[in-house]
Amino acid sequence: MSATADHAETNLAVRLGFKPDQVVQEIGYDDDVDQELREAIESATGTELVDEDYDDVADAVVLWFREDDGDLTDALVDAIAYMEEGGVLLLLTPKTGRDGYVEASDVSEAATTAGLTASKSVSAGKDWSGSRLVTPKAAAKRR
Repeated sequence: MSATADHAETNLAVRLGFKPDQVVQEIGYDDDVDQELREAIESATGTELVDEDYDDVADAVVLWFREDDGDLTDALVDAIAYMEEGGVLLLLTPKTGRDGYVEASDVSEAATTAGLTASKSVSAGKDWSGSRLVTPKAAAKRR
């Protein structure tokens, strides 16, 4: 990977709100995740991602979710439980046409039901779309 590509990936992680020294918990890891994005998040935070067994609250959560992973609303509610108040949840779903694709309307409905607000949607790699979700209280603080 070139330095330019690495710089672009790191900028994506920073644009998504990842900051130095944050604890980022990763949920839904499998062999299909975008390794470059994971590395960019670790580079931006300066820490390794922690897994689902982490037993403290995290500053942010990265949730990889595919259509067959169950109920998205339940997954979002569970992910919020792992997060520090005012934290950010990055929901990553396969892009249109990829195995496990989740309709944008399903993401929006699940986020609303879980009490989250979408603040940004981005292309998060070759095969993944990202939705940056925050609690309404966190969204109001950023205004």
